[in-house]
Amino acid sequence: MVDPQPRTFAQAPAGAVPTSGPPIYPRLLPPPPLSARIPLPGGGALTKLPGKGDLLALTVDDGVNTEVVRAYTQFAKDAGVRLTFFVNGTYDSWTDNQALLRPLVDSGQIELGNHTWSHPDLTTLTKSQIAQQLTRNDEFLKNTYGVGAKPYWRPPYAKHNADVDAVAADLGYTVPVLWSGSLSDSTLITEDYIVKMADQFFTPQAIVIGHLNHLPVTHVYPQLVEVIRSRNLRTVTLNDVFLKTP
Repeated sequence: MVDPQPRTFAQAPAGAVPTSGPPIYPRLLPPPPLSARIPLPGGGALTKLPGKGDLLALTVDDGVNTEVVRAYTQFAKDAGVRLTFFVNGTYDSWTDNQALLRPLVDSGQIELGNHTWSHPDLTTLTKSQIAQQLTRNDEFLKNTYGVGAKPYWRPPYAKHNADVDAVAADLGYTVPVLWSGSLSDSTLITEDYIVKMADQFFTPQAIVIGHLNHLPVTHVYPQLVEVIRSRNLRTVTLNDVFLKTP
């Protein structure tokens, strides 16, 4: 797993993403058929998609910046990319962008996962506080988007232990989702570096983490699509890959 990149969150100011009309993206491969879905593997955190294949799970976290959440959602709508957003409900971006995002959630193109309410290090909290972080966010997702995130959750900073996992599992969050590669954009970095990370980590069966926090990534969507297309990868949500648990 790539370094979890600890950082301090501050509500970033929204900025304008310059555009000259909607971009035209090449057609991407569709997700696998329903018949291809497999049971969830047991035995701890999920860091890669199992087996051999052509799948790429692009997972995007937090939501500090309203404009970045809007731009990522519009990117999915325009390009057909399938994404999993790991949401911190404390950020206004998730209510600000509800009208744009909810249709993609309803269709299954964007899946929502639980990243806790306010992004604390769960290993420093009591069991009651851990449960509150997950349940408050769970209720927010259901009330705002009409969906639950179970069984998928992502521990902030990738920090979890047996006690944290036990509390999460008792709440129905049995699958901590980590990653095998990162766009390294939890902090402000250059557009070129994001593309470099995509070139390194957009590989078959990878789970890649990005962030909904800073504007540079919103300027390189065409380059990300080109890496995906040139490698004949299929972008997938976690629900595209695994059978739903009872």
